[in-house]
Amino acid sequence: MPSNDVRILLHAAVPTAAVGAVAAVISGVVAGGKGAIGAGVATLIVILFMGIGLYVLQRTAKSLPHLFQAMGLMLYAAQILLLFIFLAAFKNTTLFNARAFALTLVAGTLVWIAAQTRAHMKAKILYVEPESSGDKPEKTGHSS
Repeated sequence: MPSNDVRILLHAAVPTAAVGAVAAVISGVVAGGKGAIGAGVATLIVILFMGIGLYVLQRTAKSLPHLFQAMGLMLYAAQILLLFIFLAAFKNTTLFNARAFALTLVAGTLVWIAAQTRAHMKAKILYVEPESSGDKPEKTGHSS
């Protein structure tokens, strides 16, 4: 993974983890241990889903740039579908507090998107890949 991609990933994951830790403490105080577990699970899901999504989009942008926009739309639809499947599977769970889970999931996702947007805006990403010294094109035609 190129350094810009790792930098954007870190600049999005760290604030999301911090918000998740704060949410876990608040949920633990308000809803007890199950609230803290719900917030922790939600934070892990946000970081996992959004991190994998960012990785897939960056790989797509490098190898198939013409599919980037369509891949982004498909990826976000797949993330929402996987989240609904996860929520349906744990609909009646007693493992964690559902309200703490839901609120942390929304907060974590919003923080991830904001942090990723900020990181991308501050990154100095080249629009054109520069040629390396060994990849100079051969001259054709006559030299004057």
